[in-house]
Amino acid sequence: MTSPAAYPARPDGETVFTVPASTIKYGPGALSELGDDARRLGMTRIALFTDDHVVETAPMRTALDALIAAGLDVVVFDAVRVEPTDESFTEAAAFAKEGKFDGYISLGGGSVIDTAKIANLLATYPDDLLAYVNAPMGQAKPVPGPIMPHIACPTTCGTGSETTGVAVFDLVRAQVKTGISSVHLRPGLALVDPVTTESLPAGVIAATGFDVLTHAIESFTARPYRTREKPALGARPPYQGANPFSDIGAEAAIRIGGKYLVDAVLDRDNMEARHQLMFAATLAGQAFGNAGVHIPHAMSYSVAGLNHQYIAKGYEKANPMVPHGLSVVINAPAAFRFTGPAGPQRHLQAAAALGADISNAAPADGGELLAQRLAEMMRATGLPSGLAEIGYREADIPALVKGSYAQKRLLAQAPCPVSEDDLAGIYRAAMKYW
Repeated sequence: MTSPAAYPARPDGETVFTVPASTIKYGPGALSELGDDARRLGMTRIALFTDDHVVETAPMRTALDALIAAGLDVVVFDAVRVEPTDESFTEAAAFAKEGKFDGYISLGGGSVIDTAKIANLLATYPDDLLAYVNAPMGQAKPVPGPIMPHIACPTTCGTGSETTGVAVFDLVRAQVKTGISSVHLRPGLALVDPVTTESLPAGVIAATGFDVLTHAIESFTARPYRTREKPALGARPPYQGANPFSDIGAEAAIRIGGKYLVDAVLDRDNMEARHQLMFAATLAGQAFGNAGVHIPHAMSYSVAGLNHQYIAKGYEKANPMVPHGLSVVINAPAAFRFTGPAGPQRHLQAAAALGADISNAAPADGGELLAQRLAEMMRATGLPSGLAEIGYREADIPALVKGSYAQKRLLAQAPCPVSEDDLAGIYRAAMKYW
């Protein structure tokens, strides 16, 4: 694994970035306004997506009461799979097609929100799921146009899916995660009520909270948008690289996570910490939905796709799997050590925002300090010490590399080119941190 070189500036390259964004409504009690929001978006017959855990909770009762009080026709789909698969997406789409809905609401974590996005897409523009999936796993057919209105109501402080045009799933036969990306998948309204996090198990807070941090750090350390070739009119990609807009949300999310994440996991009664993480998740979602994520997320797809035996803390009632946030952060310290030389000042800024002491540091120390601080927080919150602790061995590295190297859309956002040998080295370094 060689020391990476950053992408060079392009004097004749990209000079423009765009800021597509969802409308955000944030604050305790926001969920009680759901009925009014749905009516304002023209919804009359609504598909309400959730999972079998959320369906029995107080936030579900609040959402249903608000929709019924607004006189809306609501049909609940509570069979969303945590960490969805191609099969579970197809089942949700069949429900959506049959229901002839004019509005979609998702209440749950990223799995629920992503499932609602794809059900909406396939009911509006019927096709095979793989037709829309990112290449090389699918045909990368563009979404033809707007889909039905979607209000996303997250109940976990993690994925940021309420503000992005991305939906991720496990393509079971290929043993890898992949996804669909389009500006048309972005929910029209992100209704973010932090009260929904108050009953979450500590393990779920840890996994989803570290997802927030890695989203934000990857966005902040992504290749700068001005290193890209200038695109043809209308062909600017959804993931544009780090830019002045994404930097604001990303750095703020890193600071909030660095201050509150450990307390949110360890202190069950610290509601302020949980509420702050929920806000950080939305900030990070806006940032990475604009700039993109890179190596840790690309690596996570095979970490989750190849392991269906692990039972994570907080997810004991779900099917055995590696939760998305854990599959991402478990690669992150090793990945940021690798990318550090390609953007030393950026990595040093991220380390400082996360709470590392940089008083005597040089920019060249940024990647190492960022990795150390992240691993310190992982250890403090009881996360596994590396890939070996969740069941991976040296012999698994070729398969892990194969799955991650296929994620070209994500790897292209890294601050430097990434080879298969580089990925193998990063996986090897992520086997054990302490």
